[in-house]
Amino acid sequence: MSIKLLIADDERLFRQSLKILLETGTDIRVVADAADGQEAVAGAREKLPDLALLDVDMPKMNGIKAARLISAVSPRTKILMLSVHHEDDKIASAIRAGAIGYILKDTDRTDFIEIIRRTHAGKISSSPYLAQLALEQLSGRESTSNQHRIARFAERFGLTEVEVKVLRLMTEGLSNEEISDITCLARETIKGHLKSVFRKLDVKNRTEAAVLAVREGLE
Repeated sequence: MSIKLLIADDERLFRQSLKILLETGTDIRVVADAADGQEAVAGAREKLPDLALLDVDMPKMNGIKAARLISAVSPRTKILMLSVHHEDDKIASAIRAGAIGYILKDTDRTDFIEIIRRTHAGKISSSPYLAQLALEQLSGRESTSNQHRIARFAERFGLTEVEVKVLRLMTEGLSNEEISDITCLARETIKGHLKSVFRKLDVKNRTEAAVLAVREGLE
């Protein structure tokens, strides 16, 4: 059985070349390719690939936001980020969003294919091209200090747990539709939560709410 792969990168030549390299004489089949993060999410929703390769920096929606949404719309899809160099801050953000590692774009073809196979099989091996990050720390478990900071923020402004979650996603730049996909809440429900958040924070709009959240250290 072949590995169903999605490739997302804004450079068409790179996508086409990578597709040819990976499909030639291997058990990998590219079922979708995308030029930006929005296309990647749509492709993942439609094709439900086994694995998605996402460029970190893409137009319309970057790879980090795309990783978060793909994790929501296709939970079985494993995500690897594509990068031209080690970008620890962006990779860490991608891991928190649902990715499990990254591959450098100048990786040797043999190593590239091996990483894909082992990732698909759930065997994250030691590799100079695959992120060896502290996944337990970065995959969604908040540090104790961050948990306390979030709790203090919520208590200070009287926010519910759901309102805090919606606010944090909004602060990351996600739209109501994207927040809806991640939280599995209706868009009208998201609008209601944001209206309540704005009232409790005493702000007029998303920008003012985001500025306040960042200033108060809500990550």
